Amino acid sequence: MAPRTEEVQVAVTNRGRGIPPKELPQLFTRYHRARWPHAERVAGLGLGLYITKGLVEAHGGRIWAESIPNETTTFRFTLPIAAVAG
Repeated sequence: MAPRTEEVQVAVTNRGRGIPPKELPQLFTRYHRARWPHAERVAGLGLGLYITKGLVEAHGGRIWAESIPNETTTFRFTLPIAAVAG
C-alpha cells in the first residue's frame, strides 16, 4: 500500500523463515498461530497481532504484512497525522 501524505507509516522488517502467502490473510485474526514445525514450541495464544490491529484501527490507521518466504517479513502500519491547532 502506498503511503498517503496525511499519515505516517512505520515499518519493521526481519529476516528469517518468512510467512507463507496462504497465511497472510489470517495473520491478524484472533487466535491465529503460525503452522511451522517449530511454532508449537513457542508460547502464545495468537492474540498479539489481533490486538495490535485493533489498536491501530481504533486510531484511524491501517496495518498489513508483506513476506517473502525464507527471506524477509515486513509489518507496516499507518497512523493519521493530527492537525496542529494554530
